[in-house]
Amino acid sequence: MKITYDKQADAAYIKLTNKAKYQASRKVSDDVLVDYAEDGTVVGIEILDASKNMPLAAAQTQVPIESA
Repeated sequence: MKITYDKQADAAYIKLTNKAKYQASRKVSDDVLVDYAEDGTVVGIEILDASKNMPLAAAQTQVPIESA
């Protein structure tokens, strides 16, 4: 798992796997999109307005967050 944060866009991306390639996205709420592989495997999760919707400081203590 890898978490990246784009400060300019205020968006975080949680990449769950390198084994499957992105095929399609599904919006699950106004601020969350889930990316799927062709076989339905979840590849990653994008969180918009991340500074409001995701505890970035807490996440960084568990998984390194790379800035874009």
